[in-house]
Amino acid sequence: MMFTISTAFEDLAVCDAETIFALSSGHGRCGVAVVRVSGPASSMVLRNMAGLTQALPPPRTALLRRITDPQSKELLDRGLVLWFKGPHSFTGEDSAEFHIHGGPAVITAVLQALGSLEGVRPAEAGEFTRRAFHAGKLGLTEVEGLGDLIHAETEAQRRQALRQMDGELGRLYQDWSYRLKRCLAHVEAFIDFSEDELIEDGVLNQVDSSVRQLETEIERHLKDERRGERLRTGVQVVIAGATNAGKSSLLNTLCQRPAAIVSPIAGTTRDIVETSLDIGGFPVLLSDTAGLRDSSDSVEREGVRRARQRVEQADLTLVVVDSTQLPPDPQLVAAFLQEHLSTVLPSPEAGMTAASDRVLLVLNKSDLVPEEQRERTEGELRERPGLPPACFLSCSTSTGLEDFLTVLQSRVKTLCGDPLSGAPSLTQARHRAHLQQSVQALNQYHQYRDQDLALAAEGVRLALTHLGRITGRVGAEEILDIIFRDFCIGK
Repeated sequence: MMFTISTAFEDLAVCDAETIFALSSGHGRCGVAVVRVSGPASSMVLRNMAGLTQALPPPRTALLRRITDPQSKELLDRGLVLWFKGPHSFTGEDSAEFHIHGGPAVITAVLQALGSLEGVRPAEAGEFTRRAFHAGKLGLTEVEGLGDLIHAETEAQRRQALRQMDGELGRLYQDWSYRLKRCLAHVEAFIDFSEDELIEDGVLNQVDSSVRQLETEIERHLKDERRGERLRTGVQVVIAGATNAGKSSLLNTLCQRPAAIVSPIAGTTRDIVETSLDIGGFPVLLSDTAGLRDSSDSVEREGVRRARQRVEQADLTLVVVDSTQLPPDPQLVAAFLQEHLSTVLPSPEAGMTAASDRVLLVLNKSDLVPEEQRERTEGELRERPGLPPACFLSCSTSTGLEDFLTVLQSRVKTLCGDPLSGAPSLTQARHRAHLQQSVQALNQYHQYRDQDLALAAEGVRLALTHLGRITGRVGAEEILDIIFRDFCIGK
């Protein structure tokens, strides 16, 4: 029986026996800086740098020591030192930490002293986490969660990253992997041993049922409208509309700074102006675009082309309309806005039947519209379900801003979902690609199940390989274990 299952890390060498060090607390002046050391020489480093002539401190116990240069014996700082005996450390190796004052000169002196020790070298980017992965301390999805947690800028991103780092997503994929290994083991056993009548009846029927169930679960997981990926990278919100509608003013109002030039001259904005925002704890990448109109200016035409392209890519489009251009008769406003949307939004969304949840109408300059007319128009629009929500707003007076932000926050939250509820979300494009390939491979099992069982088994094997490339863990030995545990072969 041959197995060709591989992992995404076959080409990675096992971590060598070198001892590494790095500043773990980030660069820049700070009260306390943390320098981490990991590897077999960590105890030697701690003794030499902290003047410990006898026993090391108890693991995970802070000790105040004079930190000196091991070559010149010069005092570098006074700080806390900690000892972590492997495998009970982040990397699974012997490790030490130096908690020193965070001035650049102190940090540089300690790092230079560490670099002077034989067998000790600066760590490469991500090397501590890579060693933790090889030691089995973190799965690959947990490693990615840790990276996302470090880069999280909003509360929702922090929650999602922490949930992934806690291993919830990895456990879901590992459960699928285990069930696929079981399916593959049973199919391989049937191929090799069924003629000897050593395999129970109905084994393949059980595999059929398990594969169908897995397909259903993976496909359901994929139908998440990319909420996890969107939360991780930010919701793409695009401001679009005609010239002089107040798009740049809206951008400046939302980011509370003059990010875009505002001018009464039509066509001032030519290129995309982007800014990152935190809307209710969710990350938003807000883009201001060129006013949409026909122009003989080649530069402006290029700006309009980029604006339309950005609208096509948007998760949410804020269509800004000059309220003073609305028909005086409120009953005519809905038709006017439908026509306007058809000029801004790409087909087939122009009818707004399918895309109204991805569009908000911002009726700007509301301070220039008589209050009675505005109220009648609002009432008329509320009774038109075919239109996306419309918010009257004045960027110059901020009237209506609070109501608009409430609607915007609700839409952004819907697009990202609640990171703490339901099943864990897909967060990486590579996860999605491998899961889609897993589904395709399971389709191969159904295609060849009654024609060539070896090819059908290859489909299950491919699906397992793609899942293994997400978690970083899959091996042929595990499948052999299942075969001999589940079947009394060779009795």
